[in-house]
Amino acid sequence: MYSIKKIIKPFKQYLSVFLFFIIALSGKAQQIKDTTKLINVSYGDKGIELRTKDNKFLFQLQSRLQFRFSTPNDQDPLTYDDYSQAKETTFKINRARLKVGGHAFEPWLKYYWEYELSQSNLLDFRLMVEKWEWLSFKAGQWKVEFSRERFISSGEQQTVDRSLINRPFTADRQMGVEVYGHLKGKGIADFNYWAAALTGTGRGNTTNDDNNLMYFGRAQWNFLGRFLDFEGSDINFHEKPTPIIAFSALTNRSPYTRFSQSGGGSLEGYENGAPGQYRVNQWNLESAFMYRGFSWQSEWHTKEITDKLNDDKTTTLKGYYVQAGYFFHNAFEWWPQHLEMAGRHAAYRPDNSIRQNLQNETTVAFNWFFKGHKNKLTSEFSYFSFQDKSLPLEAGWRFRIQWDISL
Repeated sequence: MYSIKKIIKPFKQYLSVFLFFIIALSGKAQQIKDTTKLINVSYGDKGIELRTKDNKFLFQLQSRLQFRFSTPNDQDPLTYDDYSQAKETTFKINRARLKVGGHAFEPWLKYYWEYELSQSNLLDFRLMVEKWEWLSFKAGQWKVEFSRERFISSGEQQTVDRSLINRPFTADRQMGVEVYGHLKGKGIADFNYWAAALTGTGRGNTTNDDNNLMYFGRAQWNFLGRFLDFEGSDINFHEKPTPIIAFSALTNRSPYTRFSQSGGGSLEGYENGAPGQYRVNQWNLESAFMYRGFSWQSEWHTKEITDKLNDDKTTTLKGYYVQAGYFFHNAFEWWPQHLEMAGRHAAYRPDNSIRQNLQNETTVAFNWFFKGHKNKLTSEFSYFSFQDKSLPLEAGWRFRIQWDISL
């Protein structure tokens, strides 16, 4: 349940910052009574925009709300006991975000921050220097580009939420610095790259637990010479086939075996450890494709967790998902133009040496796009199964429907 005071309080702070920003745009602001001579006001894909006439400054403000109904439960089942938990039909505001971005002094000096109102969390804050397409820099806190599924905004996904494997394999938000760029050669010689050094202790942590940083790299091959943005569903109706293949890797040593919006945490079977207790190495092979209303994406993950305080015991985790969607109006005139159907299958092995232990998720989703991802209704049916070598098979269904709107 939301507290009105809790929600209003941050807005007072943002309003003060906003007014200061407008006043500081120009030293001549006090001499100009007609502000239309100084700035242009408009509404675009990223909300309300205030832009100076010389395009030296841009301020964008947008809010996003996500309303969700789910039954019999909302969260993915993580353990065997989760399948027998009490049924709790849920209706909630799942996300309430405030987003601010733009550029300052030069169009290539960009900034962005994002705030989660429901939990009073500052999710993203970063500065980007993007003067050259082939070489850019970023500093601050953001979602690491380790996996496509996690990096795609929760408001631009193809399903209600991310797959079963997101929890064990995501690097989530980290603080650090990054270099990235687009190497656009001729023909198949078209690549994107990302390389970062991060604290490796999760969102909100400004210091590391020891001297070991998280190091991350991603190479993406746009082998038909066309870049594919981080977005679910082919709502832009790509007229030319647009595929990518990407490989990501990271290494980290910390007290944590997983990360989330809340910061560092532990997977099942682990506890938050001592500084530097767990060495985590992980890899992800990824593919994606869009063409004339059809979309595809997949990820194959491997993660090794080594307990440095307990005889270097190493556990290997494996997981994958495949996902596809299509606007069937392109094939059948009777199919509604704004309706997309999508499907996903995900599988996860928490210990690859125990082949009998396996978790599965199969989801079928329908999206109705009122205004692209900025205003859409998503419904989905999911089927989960849990196999353990020492326990009977457990399985169950879940239904969720969600309205996501950006204002």
